[in-house]
Amino acid sequence: MHGSRIAIWFFVGVLLAVYGGMIMGYGVYEWVSGSYPPGVQLTNLHTPVWWGGLLEVLGIFYLMKFRPGKAEK
Repeated sequence: MHGSRIAIWFFVGVLLAVYGGMIMGYGVYEWVSGSYPPGVQLTNLHTPVWWGGLLEVLGIFYLMKFRPGKAEK
């Protein structure tokens, strides 16, 4: 039982990857369709795409670094 522990950071990576994918997907949808909520400034920066991508990369990093079954050093 003690040998099959999963680090909490693996689950953090799962959450970051899922939320990053959702935010980036919505940002790409906004970008392609051109439908922005009224009153939003600096829409040309496409912030949901950048922040979603950053969360996605960070989540994938955590998933790879803390994946279950990886030999501890």
